[in-house]
Amino acid sequence: MTHWIWQEPDWPHFTWDEAQISSPLAEARLNQGKILGLAQSFSEESQAQINAQILSEEMITSSAIEGETLNRSSVRSSIAHRLGLENAALTTPPDRYIESVLDMMLDATKNHNQPLNLERLEAWQASLFPTGFSGIRKINVGKLRGEGEMQIISGKPDRPNIHYVAPPNTSLQKEITQFVKWFNDKDPALNGLVRTAISHLWFEILHPFDDGNGRVGRAIIDMSLAQDENLSIRFYSLSTEIMAKRKSYYEILQKTTSGKMDITQWLIWFLNCYSNAINRSLSIIDNVRLKNKYWQAHVKAQLNERQQKALNKMLDKGPDGYEGGMTTRKYMGINKVSRATAYRELADLVEKKCLELAGAKGRSTAYQIKWPD
Repeated sequence: MTHWIWQEPDWPHFTWDEAQISSPLAEARLNQGKILGLAQSFSEESQAQINAQILSEEMITSSAIEGETLNRSSVRSSIAHRLGLENAALTTPPDRYIESVLDMMLDATKNHNQPLNLERLEAWQASLFPTGFSGIRKINVGKLRGEGEMQIISGKPDRPNIHYVAPPNTSLQKEITQFVKWFNDKDPALNGLVRTAISHLWFEILHPFDDGNGRVGRAIIDMSLAQDENLSIRFYSLSTEIMAKRKSYYEILQKTTSGKMDITQWLIWFLNCYSNAINRSLSIIDNVRLKNKYWQAHVKAQLNERQQKALNKMLDKGPDGYEGGMTTRKYMGINKVSRATAYRELADLVEKKCLELAGAKGRSTAYQIKWPD
């Protein structure tokens, strides 16, 4: 019979080798300072744009890890509207699930100084399942899981491969109380990034809900990081990096949860993941910088809302460009206008040096962003 970490006699007193984590921790702190210094050199409006893009990636990838596919344009529309960004009218009717997930993520970051408690965790989990069902399965929503073992398994039903068994329902109330007390006490001697890594691991070990534990656990990451940085906005996405390293994420969790109280290897994995997440986000920040530089160069250009909408759609793709360039047909689809209007407004953007030709003239004419020098 497999022995799980929560069955250890000294649970939940985690241990680790300070010498082994010192190098990845130093690199993580260096990268953290780099991205926060760079992001905070931007205007408040630019910071909000970065935050919106990061939130969008966080929502989409965190849901994707659990097999949920979100509509990217609906996510962006809801976030922009909620953050009060310019021209942020909802382009599509609000999606109830997207709005609920956004509620959880914004609560975790904007209200990071409010205590964590079971009621708050239950509210987060409930926000993920507004219908009370996970797929076609009715689950406990807004309360701890019911009786029976909580197992993480794979393989065939007749020959399941058990990866993990969580603590029994009978001890959950005590376990959660112990966890939130530790989280709220904020040991000043504990490094903030190490605390974040332990927070996520501890919650995933408890696996207190019927479903949604991964997404709630990643919201805890965001809350802990917001407390460490004392910032209510995010400039990087851990979920995006976890998605990219999903296989190794599950492997290190399985190894850690079935081991002893030494979590050194988990901390090293998490800190490396953190550094990689920051490096991934630097490109997003650079795109915002380029976008702002572009609009500064065209601040005097008299453009209508349709032209601005099409340009912003292209600029969001960054210097790598809008795939296939902007065409008359794409412009018609984006703005719901006639071919004649699309052709006329695109020609006007070329004349004002906002766009330039990217292909041959004629029916296959494509345009690309004309970046400032």
